[in-house]
Amino acid sequence: MASTHSNDALPHSVEADLHAETAVAAEHGSGGLPQFQFEHWAGQIGYLLILFAVLYLLISKVFAPRLRRVMDERADTISNAVATARQVQVEAAEQAAAAQAEVAKARADARATAAAAKARVAEEANTRQAAEEAVVNARIAEAEAAIGKTRDAAMSNVSTIASDAAAAMVERLTGKAASAAELASVKGAAR
Repeated sequence: MASTHSNDALPHSVEADLHAETAVAAEHGSGGLPQFQFEHWAGQIGYLLILFAVLYLLISKVFAPRLRRVMDERADTISNAVATARQVQVEAAEQAAAAQAEVAKARADARATAAAAKARVAEEANTRQAAEEAVVNARIAEAEAAIGKTRDAAMSNVSTIASDAAAAMVERLTGKAASAAELASVKGAAR
């Protein structure tokens, strides 16, 4: 009942066309797709060859040269970028070497300046030390001279003191004064 209902909804001409197509398909004995029927293959192969030739010409004459040009431009851009990068790397290496040489020179100059300053300070210190030693040696010499004078003066008085002390001891022990000969022998022994 549903099928009669749906057939009633279709217009009469569409229903007639449907019956006609079904009748034609029944006459030919196939109810499948026309692409798989042998009688249509010759036209399909012709169209396939024409489309293949058109696509081949489009690809070979239009698309492939454009792709080749783009790929060549990319390759050129990449090779130029790599060459530029290598050149920059070489320049950077040269600049680094120059900077290292400058640093080494600066270090050598600093060491030389430090060594010169150290030598100058050591020389000044040695000069000061020598001057101070000369002053100290002069004072020592003066002190030794003064000590020598004092000793000589003391030694000249020792004989007199020794004879006076001997005279005083003899007088006290014996009660008599010592003779000049005895005092002279004491002075000779004290010298």
